[in-house]
Amino acid sequence: MRVWTVANQKGGVGKTTTVVSLAGILAQRGKRVLLIDTDPHASLTAYLDYDSDGLDATLYELFQAPRPSAELVKEITLKTKFENIHLLPASITLATLDRIMGNREGMGLVLKRALLQIQDHYDYAIIDCPPVLGVMMVNAVAASDRILVPVQTEFLALKGLERMMKTFEIMQRSKKEGFKYTIVPTMFDKRTRASLMTLKSVKEQYGEAVWPSVIPIDTKFRDASLLHVPPSIYAPGSRGTYAYQTLLQFLDALEKKEQLERAP
Repeated sequence: MRVWTVANQKGGVGKTTTVVSLAGILAQRGKRVLLIDTDPHASLTAYLDYDSDGLDATLYELFQAPRPSAELVKEITLKTKFENIHLLPASITLATLDRIMGNREGMGLVLKRALLQIQDHYDYAIIDCPPVLGVMMVNAVAASDRILVPVQTEFLALKGLERMMKTFEIMQRSKKEGFKYTIVPTMFDKRTRASLMTLKSVKEQYGEAVWPSVIPIDTKFRDASLLHVPPSIYAPGSRGTYAYQTLLQFLDALEKKEQLERAP
């Protein structure tokens, strides 16, 4: 099972849209996908048409358990109305974890240990992060094989990207290998000077860590969200869906290249 985390310490950059878009394309290709909502605001949970306040159990219960078992993960996991897409939902109670459990030993590895219990049940797990550095983001990053960092192509988003990179530097001190991450330019509008200049700046500053293409502005994303449907299912021929298909091809090629480099 591949585990991808979608993270940025700025809201409104397209994290949830990225998670749902990739999941929809993968599911349509017959891949089993588990989506994990680690944001107390539960945007991903709401996108998939669940009211987090009305759920019997959410990701919070996983963190309360003495040990994350496969049975518990299965109990919390919800089926969605889309074939091959399951959801580990969030709730507002996740916001209390930093205060009541943040200092507990091993607290940053709960999600990683839980996913190891079910690694044969899914082809992909994609984690949606809150825009705040805390227990949930630490867990999401620690559990991932690759981090996708959506960056809106406008000036203020660059500050969020800088904070994210500093966070990686801090977290890497406790990890032997560096984090693998790919910066994904989002909400790109080629008609605006701001988008063009921001994209240029990101590429100059972060080089090969930046995906060579972009996710464009596309009203179909908003329409799909309103209907609680992944964009690739709602508008399979849209330019936004095409962009995410291109991103998936890039990530697949990148991981194959890394596997060859690791081979003896």
